[in-house]
Amino acid sequence: MKHIVCQNAPEIAETVGQIFIDQVTQKKNSVLLLATGSSPIMTYQYIVKDYQSNHTDWSHVITFNLDEYLDLNPKFTHESYAHFMNEHLFKHINIKKENIHFPDKQKVNGVYHEIIWDKGGIDLAILGVGTNGHIAFNEPGSDLHSQTRIVELKESTRQSNAKFFGNNVDLVPTHAVTVGLEIILGAKKIVVIATGSDKAAAINHLLQADHYNKDWPITALFSHHNVLIVTDELK
Repeated sequence: MKHIVCQNAPEIAETVGQIFIDQVTQKKNSVLLLATGSSPIMTYQYIVKDYQSNHTDWSHVITFNLDEYLDLNPKFTHESYAHFMNEHLFKHINIKKENIHFPDKQKVNGVYHEIIWDKGGIDLAILGVGTNGHIAFNEPGSDLHSQTRIVELKESTRQSNAKFFGNNVDLVPTHAVTVGLEIILGAKKIVVIATGSDKAAAINHLLQADHYNKDWPITALFSHHNVLIVTDELK
């Protein structure tokens, strides 16, 4: 496990974005596991700028997203993670629509896992982390061998995401579908992005972990052979 501390968010975006560009350049049909939320936005912007300037080829890349909300309020369908990914990345690069995958109610109980392994498994995963240590929507209490499943979101997670829903937590979905920890741990390389003091506790739990602590799901990464943590000073 390696920890890089960057000066600011643009430096994080450049560091992580270049890792993805190098991956796609070196292996044209790379399989990527992608995150949404605030953390990866600038990374995706960096990738888009690279595509516009250098025309890095994404036409053979296959992507899987970590999670998706369930039962979104019709007024907030633009907060779906499919919409997020399209707006921030997919519509700006030459990735093929048939190579883009999201979990849904029909892809639980091992189905999503099978699709991923049919494509060769995850080469590179990007993760954010919640203030309570969740990765994807694997909330505290998640089993280390969990598969893609429907989960109930913790109140702290819904409060954190209320900013995307007019600061009204009642409009934040109560449930989502998420890949399990087992899929994440199956990635060949994992990059974690975290910024700000509210993420410090989660990152510190990971850095100090010597076993999996269900209270902090991010600690599942402690035993992975290739994890890079990229943060600011977390202040």
